[in-house]
Parts: sequence; structure tokens; C-alpha cells
Amino acid sequence: MSQPQQQPVLVAGGGIGGLAAALACARAGLPVQLFERSPAFAEVGAGIQLGPNVTRLLQAWGLTASLEAVAAYPDNLFIRTADTGAELGRLRLGAQARARYGAPYATIHRADLQALLLQAVQGEAGVVLGLDQAITGFEQDANSVSVHHADGRQTPGALLVGADGLWSRVRQQLLGDGAPRPTGHQAYRAMVPQANLPAALRCQDVVVWLGTGLHVVQYPVRGGDWLNLVALVEDRTQQQNPGDRSGWDHAALGADLQRLLHSSAPALQALVQAMGGWRLWHLQVRDTVSSASQMAQGRVALLGDAAHPMLPYLAQGAGMAIEDAQALGQALSSAGATPKALAQYSQARWQRNARVQKRALRNAWIFHASGPTRWGRDLAMRLLGESLLDMPWLYRGP
Repeated sequence: MSQPQQQPVLVAGGGIGGLAAALACARAGLPVQLFERSPAFAEVGAGIQLGPNVTRLLQAWGLTASLEAVAAYPDNLFIRTADTGAELGRLRLGAQARARYGAPYATIHRADLQALLLQAVQGEAGVVLGLDQAITGFEQDANSVSVHHADGRQTPGALLVGADGLWSRVRQQLLGDGAPRPTGHQAYRAMVPQANLPAALRCQDVVVWLGTGLHVVQYPVRGGDWLNLVALVEDRTQQQNPGDRSGWDHAALGADLQRLLHSSAPALQALVQAMGGWRLWHLQVRDTVSSASQMAQGRVALLGDAAHPMLPYLAQGAGMAIEDAQALGQALSSAGATPKALAQYSQARWQRNARVQKRALRNAWIFHASGPTRWGRDLAMRLLGESLLDMPWLYRGP
């Protein structure tokens, strides 16, 4: 007699978190069905920084060669003042990061990371990928969970992983905690081929320019052939009149940013003027995770931005989603597709995610400081340098 077919783990969301979750579940020996609401797996152009805590996991998943084919590996992270360009501190990356943490510090185009995860997922026999399949809700009982699709269909499964981002429908039903809140911060993003830039503006390092009420970050992507630039700016007017901010990608003019940086260092002004294809992202936030029950209840779990959206002031949004996926896979390997596994997963993850969320919020205040706080920050960076910029608690992993 044939054995009854095992119910799949259902994954909502086909972004980086959803694909990482699907891969981890498949590697744990479980069938997976992933549902992406868009008609294609596509990411808007943006860069991501991956610390050793993240690249170590990608290496463990056998993705070293895929990562090396598309990522850049900066040798340094420099901190500079936005107004004069003076160097405040330096963190050695490159070989030093590999020696310290056993894994590299990488920078990558978001679409390239999604593509390598998608290729890995497609190589798993037990994964079924569904496009243009929006999930509107779910039901769960002691034995199973079922998701509801926008076209009226239902799909049963053993577990449901909500990796459907900041505006997660799974979270909305599971926690009922409303919409994310505008922060009054916005991110201007641009990316261009380095060959299109004057030689003096090309860069293979991470450079952070700190100003009052703003900061700018640049780093290479796509093997170093492209340069990614993001400027994070405080704008309290959009916090008072947020409008519809549900989509993160909005058209924006580089001229707006140039006006904001009119008194900054000439090198920074030249870099902003040389970039093109600007986009604008309005940052939104939720309360910091405060318990394991906010990440899993019964047969439903949240992962990545659906569980703990991160402000980009620690460069760990994608990283925490990948760490979540690794922990989920480990829990499923030990406890099977059961509520017990999800309880183990949430207990293993919520405190670390909360710590990273809080540190990102703190960094927003430090990076944009003025007056005595800024003077103290600059002095500390000059005196302590690498010991202040390095984060062993983060880069060594959970």
C-alpha cells in the first residue's frame, strides 16, 4: 500500500525571504508550495549589503559559486563627514572579514540575490512555484492549515510561512496589529555602471557619508561593475501627511537630493550629480518584536519583513530574513512540519531580530545627529575606529 502524500509547507511571498524559506524547507526534506502574487519573480533595482553572518549561511547552502559570480567584496568600509568629506573611521573588510568571521562581507544587487535563490529553489524537486497567486487569508486547526486565494481557490498544507513583506496579509490576519507607520525618513536610490562615471568617482569600497538629518551610502554591486548609492533623509512632512505609501518604489528626481546636499563635500555633490535613474522609498516601521508569539502561532509563522521589518540603518533586512529561513529549516529538520517546530523557530529568532531592529533605530539617531551628539560621535569614531565599527555580536551569527 502506498504511503499518504505528505502535506506541503505553504510559503506566501516570492521575494528574498520567501525563496530562502522555500529553500530551507526543501533542504529539510519537506515538500513546499510557494505563492507569489506578482506574475513574475522581479525585484526593483537596489543594492544589499550582506555581512558574514549572512554569507556564511549562503555558503552552507552550497551557493558560494553563485554568490561569487554576481557579488562584490569590498576591502573597506569608510565613514566620512558629509559636509567636508573628512574620514572619521575605517573598518577593514575583504580578507580581514574572512579571517575574523570565516565568511566574507559582500555587496550585491537585490535582483541578483533573488535570482540565485530562485535558481537554487528550482533545483529542488519538492518545490512547486506559483506566480500570480495572491493569498487573501488562511484557516488553521490542530491538523492542518489552508490558504485562500484571490480567485476563490483553497490550498491545504501542513504549515504556512508568511514571508509576504511589510504589508503582509498573513500578518494582518495572524496578529491584527494594523498597518505599518511612516517614519519621516525616505531613501533616494540610484545605480549606474561604474564605466559611466568619471574615474575619480568609481569605488570598490563601502563609503558612508554622515550629515545632519541625513546620510549617504555607496558601494559596488554586480561584481564591482555597478555602483549603488542610497541617501537616507529625514522628512517629517510625509510623516504628518503620509498618503498612500504601500508601494516602496516611487519616481524621484536627483535634483531634489542635490538641493538637500548643496552644502556637502564637493566629491559627494559630484557623485550625486553623476548618478541617474533615481527612485524614492518612503521608510515605514512596526513596533519591535517583543515575544515569540509575534513570529509564530499554531501552524502559521512569519518570516523576514512580515515579522520584523528593519530600517536600513544596520544593513540587515535581507540578512535577518535569511537567518530566519536557516532557523526555520533547522526546526523543521528536528521536529517535522508541526506547530512544535514553529514554536522552536520563533523562540530561536525573536530576541535576535528585536536586537537588530533596536540597533537599526539607534543608528538612525546616531547617523543623523547634530550638535553635541554629533561631536561626540565623531570623536568616538576617530579615537576608537575599527573597534567601534566592528560588530562581532552580529557578524558571528546567532
